[in-house]
Amino acid sequence: MAERGARLLVFFTSLIVLRFGGADKGSAIQGFTPFRFSVEPVDTLAVRGLPAVLNCSAASDAPVRVEWKKDGTFLNLVADDRKRQLADGSLLISTVVHSKHNKPDEGVYQCVATIDNLGTISSRTARLTVAGLPRFLSQPEGVSVRMGGTEMLSCEVTEELVPFTRWERDGRPVELDARVIQLPSGALVISNSSQTDAGLYRCTIDALGPPKTTEEAELQVSTDSGVEGKLETLQGPVAVVKVVGESVLLPCVMKGYPVPVIRWTFNDRSIDEGHERFAVIGGGSLQIVNLTEEDAGIYVCQTDSGNMTSEIQAELTVHVPPRFVTRPSNTYAQESMDIIFECDITGSPPPTVRWMKDGDTVIPSDYFRIVKQHNLQVLGLVKSDEGFYQCLAENDAGNVQASAQLIILDLDVALPSTVPSLTDATTDHVASRPAERSGPVPSAPRDVVASLVSTRFIKLSWRLPVDPHGDNITYSVFYSLDGTNRERVENTSGPGEMQVTIQNLVPDTKYTFRVVASNANGPGESSAPLTVATQLEVQVPGPAPNLQVVSVGPASVALSWERPLNGNGDIQTYKLFYSERGQDSEQDMDVTGLSYTMTGLKKFTEYSFRVVAYNKHGPGVSTDDVVVRTLSDVPSAPPQNLTLEVLNSTSIMVRWQAPPPGTLNGELMGYKLRYRKGQRRADTIEISTSQLFQLIDGLEKGKVYTVRVSATTVNGTGPTTEWIAVETFENDLDESQVPGVPSSLHVRPLVNRIVVTWTPPENQDILVRGYKIGYGIGSPHAHTVTLDYKQRFYSIDNLDPSSHYVITLKAYNNMGEGVPIYNSATTRPQSDPIDPDIDFYELFNNPYTPAPDPTPMLPPVGVQATVLSHDTVKVSWADNSLAKNQKITDSRYYSIRWKTNIPANTKYKTANTTSLFHTVTALKPNTLYEFSVMVTKSRRSSTWSMTAHGTTFETIPGSAPKDVTVISKEGNPRMININWQPPTEANGKITGYIIYYSTDVNAEVHDWVVEPVVGNRLTHQIQGLTLDTAYYFKIQARNSKGMGPMSDAVHFRTPKAEPSDKMSSDQGLQVKPGHPTLPEHGIGSNMDKPGITGSQENHILVIVVIVSVGAFTIIAVVVGAVLCTRRSNSHQKKKRAACKSSTGSHKYKSSSKDLKPPDLWIHHERLELKPIDKSPDPNPVMTETPIPRATQDPVEPSHQIQELEESVSTRRGVRPKIMMPFDSQPPQQSVRNPPAAPEPPVAPSQPVTSADLQKTESLIKEEDPPSINPAAAHIRPIHPLKSFAVPALTVSAHNPPTYETALPSTPLLAQPAPGGKTASIGTLNRARAPVPVTVPNAPDQSETSKMLDMTYETDELSEEMAHLEGLMKDLNAITTG
Repeated sequence: MAERGARLLVFFTSLIVLRFGGADKGSAIQGFTPFRFSVEPVDTLAVRGLPAVLNCSAASDAPVRVEWKKDGTFLNLVADDRKRQLADGSLLISTVVHSKHNKPDEGVYQCVATIDNLGTISSRTARLTVAGLPRFLSQPEGVSVRMGGTEMLSCEVTEELVPFTRWERDGRPVELDARVIQLPSGALVISNSSQTDAGLYRCTIDALGPPKTTEEAELQVSTDSGVEGKLETLQGPVAVVKVVGESVLLPCVMKGYPVPVIRWTFNDRSIDEGHERFAVIGGGSLQIVNLTEEDAGIYVCQTDSGNMTSEIQAELTVHVPPRFVTRPSNTYAQESMDIIFECDITGSPPPTVRWMKDGDTVIPSDYFRIVKQHNLQVLGLVKSDEGFYQCLAENDAGNVQASAQLIILDLDVALPSTVPSLTDATTDHVASRPAERSGPVPSAPRDVVASLVSTRFIKLSWRLPVDPHGDNITYSVFYSLDGTNRERVENTSGPGEMQVTIQNLVPDTKYTFRVVASNANGPGESSAPLTVATQLEVQVPGPAPNLQVVSVGPASVALSWERPLNGNGDIQTYKLFYSERGQDSEQDMDVTGLSYTMTGLKKFTEYSFRVVAYNKHGPGVSTDDVVVRTLSDVPSAPPQNLTLEVLNSTSIMVRWQAPPPGTLNGELMGYKLRYRKGQRRADTIEISTSQLFQLIDGLEKGKVYTVRVSATTVNGTGPTTEWIAVETFENDLDESQVPGVPSSLHVRPLVNRIVVTWTPPENQDILVRGYKIGYGIGSPHAHTVTLDYKQRFYSIDNLDPSSHYVITLKAYNNMGEGVPIYNSATTRPQSDPIDPDIDFYELFNNPYTPAPDPTPMLPPVGVQATVLSHDTVKVSWADNSLAKNQKITDSRYYSIRWKTNIPANTKYKTANTTSLFHTVTALKPNTLYEFSVMVTKSRRSSTWSMTAHGTTFETIPGSAPKDVTVISKEGNPRMININWQPPTEANGKITGYIIYYSTDVNAEVHDWVVEPVVGNRLTHQIQGLTLDTAYYFKIQARNSKGMGPMSDAVHFRTPKAEPSDKMSSDQGLQVKPGHPTLPEHGIGSNMDKPGITGSQENHILVIVVIVSVGAFTIIAVVVGAVLCTRRSNSHQKKKRAACKSSTGSHKYKSSSKDLKPPDLWIHHERLELKPIDKSPDPNPVMTETPIPRATQDPVEPSHQIQELEESVSTRRGVRPKIMMPFDSQPPQQSVRNPPAAPEPPVAPSQPVTSADLQKTESLIKEEDPPSINPAAAHIRPIHPLKSFAVPALTVSAHNPPTYETALPSTPLLAQPAPGGKTASIGTLNRARAPVPVTVPNAPDQSETSKMLDMTYETDELSEEMAHLEGLMKDLNAITTG
């Protein structure tokens, strides 16, 4: 009984474990283990012979084992009696050993902490430096200083000894303060000297064993003698690098008399010495405490000592240690998933990042990748990937580390709801994974196939599972390298999507794929594994690792990289690709080494760089893009369009525009305006402003002032504009009211112009800024001219003769326009002499009308066009009317005009300037322009100068190739032809095209298949496409400057299947069984080809019809022969006479070889009689002439009959084959006929099937005879069962003979149906290979001779033909009934 109870207890215990212990397996997730460094080692300066300690302590709930590395190698503390590890993990070096040739303790140390069976983490690195032997590089020397002056005593030691140096005076330590300082070099500076500073000084090195001192140097302080002393630099600032938070002292020690005045500027701005972090000490040295990143820049020490000045500048660089913006986080994951550990780092210079797993460096591979510069991506997780991952960042200012733990859970354990490090695809997979299944799951997906296989990607597609058990079905594709267990997963983009593209595969490698469908209940069954091999790719190099790009100047960057890990042979060269950030174009250059310094870049501009290695097989895999910004610099161009406006007698308004785009080279800080009176440099005054205008007041009346402006950045001041001159007013006039009416207005009319002169308003105290002249026929408001206030005359040109013009004149100022004065004049008639040149001084001699300079202005000379870029040309010139120094001091200005050098282009663009050069922008790339210049002064202008030419540089294509079309290749549905036209904006010579095609229009560009094409091609053939697949095509043009934009994607779907018959192009459409009639198309159309089918029950009826027609034909021939024998000889004579009269001068040779009778045979495939052309002429023409004559000799009937008999006997032994050219394309030059009348339908009882039409045999023969189009009048619609025609020889088109019609003729061809394929004899220029048709045996020679024994007149034959037609109708009625 007890045994039975024990068994029951065990049974119930098992049930409880199964019910409660196994039901909630997800709650038993392993937690993360706290594991970090509480103390990490720091850089240490040790002293030889003394102990040194490197601190390190790791904190965790589990036992931690600490070890130390030196220079990357674990230390063996057991064998080293000078080093031991303390209880907290710190490293103690009991005695530091250091000598010139033995430095065992100097190096880089790192603390490594390990938790057994869990993982390992490493601390940041720390450098141990040992101070050298205390020694002095030089000795201080005795000096003398004036009372109140500055002097320096040097103490030159090595850099690591400076912290241990101090100064003594007369054996006592020197107290340092703002007047007495010690420089970073160790030198002592004494400013504002007094007698108490005199004494014996020496420099001492302490704390490195016994003190070591220099020799004593005496400092003497002399009284002020009043003699001027030369300005001397004792110590100037030098470039220095500091770390954020540190202090810096920039020395500026100057000696001279009078005592120099020192001031500092930072990036061209004065430093506020009252700022708490900035102080000038030691007579002129600048001290900055608690440095920030913004303190980096150019510092200038400006010294002024009487008539002597000095400027010394130095750059301060502030480094920022690495700092984590985003640290890697602890992560749960499951096998086959992809995860990303994020590690976002900032610092200056940009830190380098490396990853470690359990203390070992992670080497990038197919499954461990560095993405987005610093993040670590692990693909296809396996159980062994568990552990601690660390991100270590380092730059010149320091290094930091952060760690995260990865735990791999079992597949049946639900992941936490939020897993931040999972990739997008894996996150979707996890989100769809339920914690517990509550229903049926999908069966395996069906028909998994690789629809598109490339070298580096495979596109999979499949069908819905047989039992989906739900609607929103998602799919996961698991794949792995064939033979490995590291499986990765890729999820579809959304529910119902049954295809996915697996990217970033290895060429010529086998992969195994399986697909799993998931519904609301969880993942279902897996499909059968599918093994697919990527296509073979030429063995090209892999990406070049560790690409580093650093800006080294405003226009240069330094790049370095390492050799690809898999070079696949010798690397021949590297191609460096770079582009301006935000631009689609990309430039490239070849580099042979592993580093390159690129110059000539735009200043203060972001660039993107990547490197591709080349071997003998071609380009390899590109590196990721690295973005860097070039350093800033001073502006490279002055401000534009500087203008001066005189406001009154003491003020000038100056306006300008910013420098051209791309020339600022940094952040604009403001503008510097300099002005002076006349040309005296000593009187130059400088004004700083951030506006685009500046008011200059307090000037002298009636004086000439010159002004120029320059732009400034943080790096300094850029180039200045040319000096622009302006003259202030003589008197301060009133501008509180508008000017009065001009006191007089005189006009002098000429034939085509009116000369106008005037005098200013009587009230001379009101300011006049100018005059406005209005004129027009009958009204003065048609045209308006604005003139300068000094102007007193004007010539209104280009007027109509004998016309009455009304003229008005009014003065204006800033208050508005004054009262106008009116006048009128009538121009002289056209018959009057040409307008003479007018001497205005002689005509209007008054104090208000100054005489103009009669000498004409000389045009500018030496015009040069300097091409600066693809859209900018600088035009410069010289003016011979200026002084030798080419300085402009008057109000002249220059007009520049330009246009493209195309004869058809007569439209100029113009611009004005007051300098001797002008920069023309917004030009077209790769275009030849011509430029000319004209000078204008007051009312005088020169002629246009000689032209200068310049061709703008090429740039990348500005538009994509156009008119992209895709056409399927006839007969091969797996091949297409793609055609296009060059881009509208080629911007240079097109050197090539790149064709991209893919099955996914939204795929990344690097996932499209690429095919290059040379630049002179506008068509390309692509083979090996997949049937019934939608493809998308894009084209990109390239010139010498790079790639242009891509065209829009063109969609094309390949056919569903290949044609079953290779001659499908020659076959027509099939008629459905039971169709009552033949297609109503002319002979040669698509509908008129073999392959017509009919109902089986009508076959016998068709055979009866054919036999009946044949029998009827034989009877008709016999009847005709009997009738012919009854004709009298007189009819034959009349016939010969008629032939002679109809042919005129033509004669025929009595040769039986020249005449060939027509062959009448039944075309079984079309149920019609067609002629067999036996003419040797390859170009027969359908005419109504029954038997063309080639000679002028008359032919006797006997001769004709003899010739026909010989022709028939010749053909009796062999079945000749005639050539019938067929064109597979729609006729481009078809027979131009009026539309044919509809053909009479065939009786319903006469369908013809292909089974009945086996009596003809068609063979393809490679032969393309030329063709001649028949006349339109010779083509007439025919009955499908009646087609009689007589071919004729070709007659010259220049002198066609005229023949009388001897026999009735029915044309061979009817008008082809529109769009149908045409089969004709010699009617198409583009003919396919002709089809020889085997003709049935000719009738017996005796029968033919009897039939052709006699000739007939036209009327008689017409009667016979009518009789035959009646018999045919009777026969049709019989067969129908």
